This record gives sequence, structure tokens and C-alpha cells, in this order.
Amino acid sequence: MSDSKQKAKDVPAPKAWDSNSEKANRTLFKLNGLWVSYAHSFFATSAFLAALVTGCMLHYNKIVTNEHYTYPDEWFPSVSATIGDRYPERSLYQLLIALTSSSRFILCYLTYYLTNAPNAKLPFILLVVGVIRTFTCGGWTYVTSTDDHDIHDIFMIAYIVLTLPYTIIRTILTPKNTTVKTLRIVVATMFFGTIVPLVYMYLQHKIHRKAGAYTIYAFLEWSLVLLDILFDSLSSYDLPDLEIVVQDINNVSKTSSEVEVFSDPVKVLKRSPPRFGFVISVLNWTLWWSVMSSVGAMLWYFPLWYMDISGYEAYLLTLFSPIILCVPPLRWFFETLPQVAFVGQMIAVIAYWEPSPPTRMMYVGIGSGFATIALATTFHSAAKSSRKWVLISQSATFVIGLLITVAIRIRMHTNNPFWPIMNSENGGQNHWGLGLGLFGALFAGTMVPDKVLKPKPKTNSFASGLGIGGLFYYFFSFMSDISALPLWCWQGYPIRGPQTIPDGILVVFAACLGLLFGVKSKVTLSNFKLSVFSISMILFTQVDHWVGFAAGLYSVFYISSVSISLLSDAAQHNPGKSFGVGLFFTVLFYFLETWTVAYAFVPGGWLLRERIWVVVSLMYIFIIIGVLNARGNDADTLQNPESTKSSKSKSTSDFHKFKPKMICFFLALISLSASFFTYQRYILPAPVPLHPETQSFNAGIWTVHFGLDNALWTSELRMADLIRDAELDVVGLLETDTQHIVGGHRDITQKLADELGFYTDYGPAPDKHTWGCALLSRFPILKSEHHLTPSPHGELAPAIHATLLVYGEVVNIVVFHSGQEEDPLDRKLQTEYLTEVLRNTGDEPTILLSYLVTVPHQGNYNTWVSDYSGMHDIDPTDSDRWCEYILYKNIKRVAYARISRDTITDTELQVGKFQIGKEPDYSNNMISEDEVESDLRMPQLFRGEGVRGHFYHVFNEPRYFL
Repeated sequence: MSDSKQKAKDVPAPKAWDSNSEKANRTLFKLNGLWVSYAHSFFATSAFLAALVTGCMLHYNKIVTNEHYTYPDEWFPSVSATIGDRYPERSLYQLLIALTSSSRFILCYLTYYLTNAPNAKLPFILLVVGVIRTFTCGGWTYVTSTDDHDIHDIFMIAYIVLTLPYTIIRTILTPKNTTVKTLRIVVATMFFGTIVPLVYMYLQHKIHRKAGAYTIYAFLEWSLVLLDILFDSLSSYDLPDLEIVVQDINNVSKTSSEVEVFSDPVKVLKRSPPRFGFVISVLNWTLWWSVMSSVGAMLWYFPLWYMDISGYEAYLLTLFSPIILCVPPLRWFFETLPQVAFVGQMIAVIAYWEPSPPTRMMYVGIGSGFATIALATTFHSAAKSSRKWVLISQSATFVIGLLITVAIRIRMHTNNPFWPIMNSENGGQNHWGLGLGLFGALFAGTMVPDKVLKPKPKTNSFASGLGIGGLFYYFFSFMSDISALPLWCWQGYPIRGPQTIPDGILVVFAACLGLLFGVKSKVTLSNFKLSVFSISMILFTQVDHWVGFAAGLYSVFYISSVSISLLSDAAQHNPGKSFGVGLFFTVLFYFLETWTVAYAFVPGGWLLRERIWVVVSLMYIFIIIGVLNARGNDADTLQNPESTKSSKSKSTSDFHKFKPKMICFFLALISLSASFFTYQRYILPAPVPLHPETQSFNAGIWTVHFGLDNALWTSELRMADLIRDAELDVVGLLETDTQHIVGGHRDITQKLADELGFYTDYGPAPDKHTWGCALLSRFPILKSEHHLTPSPHGELAPAIHATLLVYGEVVNIVVFHSGQEEDPLDRKLQTEYLTEVLRNTGDEPTILLSYLVTVPHQGNYNTWVSDYSGMHDIDPTDSDRWCEYILYKNIKRVAYARISRDTITDTELQVGKFQIGKEPDYSNNMISEDEVESDLRMPQLFRGEGVRGHFYHVFNEPRYFL
């Protein structure tokens, strides 16, 4: 037989087609082992965080109470108290930890199959220990400390004891000279190293009964939980090479086709640009901006109380903590474990649990230090990626995070709900910030899929740092809230320029367009755009009204567009140098800006007194240096990957298919949300007076301490309650200008105006170097003029002279904050200046709502209350005043009262009632309340003990006059 015939004979004859055999052995489901690691990390973390957040929201005082102390001596709950003492947090924890159990057992088995080798005993021992350890976890989970304290502790101790061989064996079985082995050694060392101070603090609490020891113990206990989860999450380095497969081996399934789900999560994350990583990056940067902006918002509190440099300003030094990244091992650690720095920044968010302002400030300082490390290491890691879109996307998400906080602050009336000066009583949503921040931190770094060695950058690291310093100062000063630009250009009524609502929304639009232009354009760094930016900065700082605002909008557009280049350039250098230098100068800008206003209280204040233009010019120069320096890199490559030879690569084409879509999606979402929030606030009904039936109105003067109460919480809602209860139609507010980085760029008048129904005038603009004054009125403001009164030695004293239309009659209201006691010449000149303004109102009704710093019937008082000014004291017999005074002329005075402040501020609220259409009586004859019409009487709820700590004091009742 020939060979060809033999071969043909050996080939089996084809079988008839069999549908059942065709369907047998089909793969129905594939699950990559990496998803097991992700599921375990997610459910385990969620279980503890859900219990912690829920417990603090519902039973805070109960779960921080122990056998010896309670709040405020102990203020952070232990793990046991959080997960086992109360419903529903106990149930939430037990439900989520039950969901964790399946991935925990599978993780044990997959690890065994991964490490097992012929004649190897350790993998089997690891499997047994891992399974028993999981059962002990169930023991202390479902037998809580409330159910049986001893059994709970036995299981807990067994779990910790078993963790020792588990971590040691797992580390031994890890291949040598690998990143994951190093990480396991580091995490395990931190875990067992934490046990020593844990035991010490427990003994301090249990035996020595030291107050606060259990809170420190609780922090260490929670650290053990996080480190335990972190150790198991390192399995993500091992498991991508294992796959769980479900096959139909006998055609028992009814499905008509093969199903393959989650086969390779690495490919899922890397496929096209990583959508998940993009969203996580946006989330992390949103919390980053919340943390960083909170530093200044809190810090302003301390020098106000000390009326001098307080020492707490030193916390600003934590902002240039990236300088430690010049040490290679530290840089390696934070880049390898980006989650550490992002979790660390959450310390600033969780600080709202701490009632003590100094301690809360300490936590914010620590959190902001971690935040800046997260910034530097994340960008440096992105610069190492082989995919160009990673660094571009990181820069874009950074700015998108800023714009999200801006949109949120429109809704929150310039406050950020995640700030530690917010809480559940004043509108804070801190628990949401904490939960979202920890979730984002868990997946930090997912947008950097791989790393390659890059050539050294062509630019100078110091020049890059200068650019970053100028960029960050601009971001914080002019883009952190939509109120910043309009208020710089606001000069009072009639309206000749932008208002925060609705015109501030244009800031968001300009930033969105600029960012999109920066991502797509090749000419962001062109000389033409740079020249226009220079002109816009000059116009913005020198011209008011719409022209200055339009120039400011262009500067926002330009800064947003070049941010991609500046951040990308800095990312390619040693982060300790570029970002360290940049944040050092950012902190320097913080001080310089504050010096321009606080010159009377700081050393060398005269150098920058009333010279904000010097600070802004320095910022401009730094940005220009950064832009020119960034040209040293291939700017077109940074901003347009299609211009390079790699444009044919999948990563580049993916960028242009997907990334701009994601960026456009977020920018559109931000624009729509900001527009909606603006519209909601714009359509509010027009203000109406409270007492039209008697043609009367209540006018008040109040020094509000920049909207921070005595315990360092925002006070707008508490202020609104008192203003509402006092039935004020007109109120002058003093110490209101927080439109600075150190101050948080808040506008306290916005919340009051929307909450109560007021027209507002925000006094001299933020670039006029005053502590600020504001006017709220339920009557239309026909015109207003802002005054900067003479101050050759001390602080610049602001004033507003407004003309209101009150029940058809013109009434002049003057709001004024005098200089300090230490500068008598200033107060004399200011008195002469303002009394001239009051004199020039002629016979028109006029009211002065003021802070005069004088004793009744002495010194400058006799110039304020004189025939020359025409003004009269609302109550000349009140000899207990020093600061606040109400003066009037050509209008009938009805009543006068002083209302205690409680803890909102350090100054009382003074109120005068006036009536239109009646002849004034200057005789100062008092009458009893019974002789006054009921509709003209002052509010009754402040009598006696009053309400919420507010009551009539000094006289213990209002005073009424003929």
C-alpha cells in the first residue's frame, strides 16, 4: 500500500453533526483571579467604613463612650464599639463582611494553587491557617462585644495571633526581588509594629484610666484593620495569571451561546483609556481641592482671636511636604502605594469629628501634607507611563476636580460641604466626603497602567516649580469660587458690572473652554495667547465693572488651557524639586496676600501694605516663567499626541477616540450642574419688607467675625436665625471680607441673602485691602458708594454709603468699621471724613450703623454726634458701649435694643426700629412698651432667657422713645 493511501486510511471518517456534542464543554463564565482580590478589598473596606460612617451619624456620643470617659475626652470610636454595639451599623457591617467571606475563601484557595509545588508543605499550612483565620474573623464579627465580651476577645486575639504565621508564610512564598515581596514586608512590619503602641494605649486606658488614651487606641485599632486589608489586597499582584472557569461538560445549560465575563480585569482597565481610572482620578482630585481649600478657611480663625500672629500659621508649612520626595526611598514608597497618601489626606476631612479648634487644625495640617504628597507622586508616576494620554488625563482630571468643587460651592453658597468647618448642623456633608474620598483612595493609581523609563526632561525643575507656584496661587485666588472675579470688579449700585449670581457662572464656562482648548490645541503656549493674557491681567487688576471682569474671564480661560503644559512639565522632574518648589512659593503667596491687609499686625507689614498688585504681578511673572520653560519640552507632543510618530499606536488613537469624550462629558456635566444651581438661586422672589403695615423697619449693626463662630464652625445659618428672629429689614455686617486664600474665598452674604430675602452690597472689593463691610437690605438699593477712609498708621477702614427706597422715601444708610484703638490719628481722620459724608446727606433721613471705638460723650463721639454732622445717638443714656453705635437724623426713632450674641461671634447685635412718615423726636424721652402699638414693638422672644442663647441684655428689654 502506498504511503498516501495509508495516510488516508488513518484519517478517521467525519462524524455526523451532533448538536449536543457541539455544545458540550462550552465555557460559560470566566473570572480572572484579580477580581477576587478586588472584591475582597472592596467589601472588606466597605464593611468597616459603612459601620463607621453610620455609627458616627446616628450614635456618635454612644459609640465614643467607654467605661471611664465620654465625649469630648474620647471622640473617636473603637472598632468593636463601631461594628458591634448599635443597630443599624452592626447589621451593615455583618452583611458586608458576609459578602466578603466568599472572596476570602476563594483567595485562600487560589493562593494555595498559585504557590503549591511538589513536596512543599508551606502552601498547605498557609491554606489551613488562612481558612481558620477566616473562621475566627466570623467569630468576632457575629459574637459582638455587647453579646459576649470574652468570646469576642478570644476570637479577636486568635485572629491576630493567626495573622502572624499567615503574613510570614505568605511573604516567604512570594518570589524574591519583586515589588510585591517588599510591600508585604513593609505592610506586615507596620501591622505588627502597631500592636505594641496599641497594647500600651489600652493599658493606659484600662489600668491608668488616662483620658483620651482610648481614642488613640481606637486610631491604632483602625490602622490594624486598614493594614490587614491592605496586605490581602496585595494579592492583586499575584492573581492576574489565574482564572476561574465555569464549563458546561454535559450540555446541561439552556443558554444558546458561550458567555465570557470579566475574563481579564487588567485588560478591562487598560482597554481604550481606563474609564474607571479616569473617574477615580476625578473623585480623588475633587477631595484634594476640598482639603487644600479648607486649610485657609480654617487658619483665618486663629489670628482673629489672638489679634496677632498666632503660631498656627506654621501648619501652612505642611503644604510643601513634597520636599521629602527628594529622598528616593520615600518617593518609591509613595509612588508604589499611592493609596497611602490619598488615605492620609482624608485625615483633613475626618477632622470635623474633633470639636477642639486647635486639634482640628492639626488634623487638617496633617491631611494637607499628605494631599500635596499625593499630588506630586501621582503626577510623577503619570509622567512615567508609556501612554501619553495618562499624563494629559491626569492634568485634565486635576482641573475637573477643581471645577466640581466650584459647582458644589455654587449650590452651597460658597461653602464646601466637605470642609471641617462644616457639620450636620450648618449644612455639611462630611460623611459623604469621607466615604467618597476613602473609596477613591482605595483605587488610586488605576489610571497609570504601565511605566517605562523616560529620558531626562529638557526643562529646568526650578522654573517648573515657579510655574506651579503661580498656577496654584491663581487657581486658589480666582478660580476656587465663582464669587472671586465678580467681587474684584464690584463697585456698588447702580449695577455697572458683574454679580456673583448670575454672572459668576461665566467663570465656569471660561474654565471649561480653556481646559478643552488646552487638551486639543497645539498653540496653547503661543506668543499671541501669552500677550493677550498679559493684557488681560493688567485690565483685570486696574479696571472695574464689565471690562475688568471680561479681562478676568480671559485669564481664567488662558490659565485653564496652559495648566496641562505646566503640570505635565513639572511631572517629568523629580517631584520633590518641582512640586516642592511650587508649593513652597504657593505658601509664600498665602503669606504675602495676607500681609497686604494685615499689615498693622505683622512684622514688616509696611512693605506690602495695600499692594496686592505686587503679589498678583509676582504670580504673573511666575506663570510666564513656567510657560516659557514648558516650551523646552515637546509641547505639541504633550498636548496633541497625533502630531508624533506614535500617533498610529493604539494608545494614541484610543486617546482621541475616548479621552476627549470623557473630558467633554465631565465639562458638560459641570457646566449644566453649575447653570442649574445658578438658575435655582437666580429665580428667588424679590425681597419684601417685614413691616409695611406700620411703615417701619428694624436696622441692625453686627460684627460677625468673618462668618466663623467661637468653635470654628461656619455661622451663616445661626446668623440667619438671629437676623430673622430680630425682624431686621436692614443690617450692616462688619468683618466680612473672606475673599482671600486665608479665609476660604467665602461670601457670607450669599447665604443670608438667599435664606432671608435681601439685596446685598459687598462693600469695598477684596483688592481694596480692608477687613470688609456689607449691607443687607429688604428695600431696593438705588445707589451706593464704597469708601476707603484715611488710615496713615493703622488698618484701612471701609464704609458703604447706600441710598435705599424705603416705602417710597429715600433713606441713607452708612455702614462703617473704624480703625483700632492703637491708632488715634486714624480714628480722628476717619471720623472727620465720615461725618462730612453724613453732613452731605442734608435733610434726607440718614442712619449710621457703625463700629466707632470710642466712649460715649468723649473724644470722637462728640464729632459723630454734633450739630455739624446732624446725627443723633439712638440712646445717649447707654454708657456701656465702646464699638457698635447706631446714629440717626431726620427719621423717627421708635426703639433700641441690644441682643446677646451667644457663641456666634464676639460682638452683640444692636437693633434700632425706625418709622417712615413721622416727625423725629430728639428729646430722648423714654416710654413703656405698653404705650407702644403692638405692631411697633420689638420681638418678644428675646425677653427673659431668650432663644438659642440670644436675649435682650444690658437693659434686659428694648427701650422705646417718643
